[in-house]
Amino acid sequence: MDHDVYSEVNMENTAAMISIVVEDSGSVADLNSILHEYSSFIIGRMGLPYRERQISLISIALDGPAEVVKDLEEKIDSLHGVSAKAVFVASGGNGAEE
Repeated sequence: MDHDVYSEVNMENTAAMISIVVEDSGSVADLNSILHEYSSFIIGRMGLPYRERQISLISIALDGPAEVVKDLEEKIDSLHGVSAKAVFVASGGNGAEE
């Protein structure tokens, strides 16, 4: 994916979180590759291995166009044994109080 396409279009950035559940550890390398592809939009990442259930829980914080976040969510969710769900900041996340 060429992220320069997104910078050429006037799109407003938004803050978002993607929650990821990894049930198939065989998909981790592909997941990490996808996340690296979108690294310019990633603010931070937290991963928790849940050994008792043999799964991993991952949270990704992002700042970028909604279309980029949705594309990333779809790519992650298409991996075998991996589920992803994005949540967007409702106010645009500019910190302004009304």
